[in-house]
Amino acid sequence: MGKTLAEKILSQKSGSDARAGDIVIASVDLVFAQDTTGPLTVRQFQTSRFERLANPQKTVLFLDHAAPSPNQGLSTDHMLLRHFAQQTGCLISDIGNGVCHQIVAESLAKPGDVIIGADSHTVTAGGLGAFATGMGSTDIAIAFGLGKSWFRVPESIKVVVSGNFPDGVYAKDLILYLIGQIGADGATYKALEFSGDSVNTMSMSQRLTIANMTVEAGAKAGLFAADKTTQDYLASQGRDNHYQPVFPDVDASYEQTINIKVPNLEPMVSKPHTVDNTAPVRELKGTKIQQVFIGTCTNGRREDLAVAASILQGKKCHPETRLIIAPASRQVLLAAIKAGYIQSLIEAGGVILPPGCGACLGLHQGVLGDGESCLSTANRNFKGRMGNPEAFIYLGSPATAAATAISGEITDPREVM
Repeated sequence: MGKTLAEKILSQKSGSDARAGDIVIASVDLVFAQDTTGPLTVRQFQTSRFERLANPQKTVLFLDHAAPSPNQGLSTDHMLLRHFAQQTGCLISDIGNGVCHQIVAESLAKPGDVIIGADSHTVTAGGLGAFATGMGSTDIAIAFGLGKSWFRVPESIKVVVSGNFPDGVYAKDLILYLIGQIGADGATYKALEFSGDSVNTMSMSQRLTIANMTVEAGAKAGLFAADKTTQDYLASQGRDNHYQPVFPDVDASYEQTINIKVPNLEPMVSKPHTVDNTAPVRELKGTKIQQVFIGTCTNGRREDLAVAASILQGKKCHPETRLIIAPASRQVLLAAIKAGYIQSLIEAGGVILPPGCGACLGLHQGVLGDGESCLSTANRNFKGRMGNPEAFIYLGSPATAAATAISGEITDPREVM
């Protein structure tokens, strides 16, 4: 019997015939932590009495969640991480470089890799054909020291996506629809593996958006085959030699198959306070929004800013709605400036934050006031997620976000496109 993507990758990295349900010990190609999980990881590494990192050049610390630091405590944590990098020789990505998951996709992840990070959205790299998953800081500390970790090989759910996206409907709407259908625990410790003719024509940006949010359905990993799109993306990043084709076997066994016909989709939103609390945008028309946030590891890429800029160009944000934009990386910001997207967004009334997580997790730059509502392109809308448990977060695509910024209420982007 053939193997799924998860089984194939974990078999190769563990040197075993890995099947769903097996426990394997696999070598790790990349292990990382960021500035909210990194300090605990470093301290755990130190108390575990490791003398050195197993693979310094495959170990990365990212300063992205609070970048630049908004307070004394976080600044001290940043100092700890910088000092650890100097001592051990690991890589460090300092403030302004961007969100860890975006930089991993741009510069570090390869098809067939096993990647673990002290951040649940490590699954993003699955868009490149890597088995990527989040772990707790203690597990990451052990991987820092050993260069390997244990895994239970997940069962796989095959998601077959067919047809062409209608105008105004994007990858974000697809993944919100899927999560709404199967629930926040519908893929707990499973691998969601995406295929179909729609996937074959998806850009890398779209694949990364979908992989990023698979964890919101409980998935251990979100996986795409590594194909010509993957090869072209790596070549655009100057990483031609990092490509290898990675495909599931045609006779692989799946726990379940889910079929989604893209032409039947429409713009979607997640309502407060859970990601699986989804509804078509049209049903939320009239819901007042005080802040729109475009960015994050889900939708902060060049393609996302292009969509938002195309809708906002020549228009102004609603006077009672503020617009905040955080490019996912320095590379994205520079490309968006060159293409004119940033100018269009600023002229519409937008405020540009440094590349990084920005308002997503509520540490700084965009904390909501009591009773305020935000339409965000992020991946989570839990109560208090953006820094205030008395606020309300709706999730949508960059197109929905841009349309909402213009009208001051949740708006179907097809009305303004």
